[in-house]
Formats: sequence, C-alpha cells, structure tokens
Amino acid sequence: MIGHIHGFEASEWVAAKAVAKEILKGRARKRGNPLICYSDLVSQLPLAIEPSDPRLSDLLDEISVEEHSEGRGFLTVLVVHKYGDIKPGAGFYKMARRCGEQFDDEDEFHIRALKEVTRYWTHAQG
Repeated sequence: MIGHIHGFEASEWVAAKAVAKEILKGRARKRGNPLICYSDLVSQLPLAIEPSDPRLSDLLDEISVEEHSEGRGFLTVLVVHKYGDIKPGAGFYKMARRCGEQFDDEDEFHIRALKEVTRYWTHAQG
C-alpha cells in the first residue's frame, strides 16, 4: 500500500487496524471481563501511537464503523479507560451517534453495546 493515513505509512495503519481487530475479537470471545484499556491495546499494536494520541480515536472509529456496518456491533466498546469510569472515551459515543445510534444514557448504551458485541463473538465461527 502506498501513501499515508493519519501521518502513518498506509501499510502500517492497515496492519495496526487488523491487529487491533484480532485482539478485540479475542477479548470479545473470552469468558469473564472482555474489556481492555487503551494503554494495553496500544502496547500490542505494530504502530508507534500513544493512548492519548487523537489518531487512536480515528483507528478505533474506523474499526467500529466497519464492524457495525457488518452487523457485528461496535467492537471498540471493549476499549476503556484504565482508571476512573472504566468506560470508552467520549469519542466512542460520538462515533456511535454518527452511525445512527440514539441514546441519552451513555451507561445504558455502553452496557447494551457491550452485550451485543460479546454475544456476537461468543457465538461466531472464525
């Protein structure tokens, strides 16, 4: 792949997105707590990116938009703050609204989205 995406080589971006998807699918399939914090996720990516880098939000948004459009839910609902609320950042909820989701209660939506993703991936083949 030639070119750049969000300042990274396009091939690096695509590879990081694929790795992130596989990590998240594996987490969604596991029994118990499927959540992963931003710092743990980025430490496993083949991309030099920090948890606070706004481009991480772009990467996660791309993943969730693609997964949602395929009927598999918002996969990045699994990525949460390590401390404090243990929920996705504000960008997750903005992305979900851009995809047509309507909700007033972010906690309720988070639980619903989490259940949808884990239900799908615990029953999915491959």
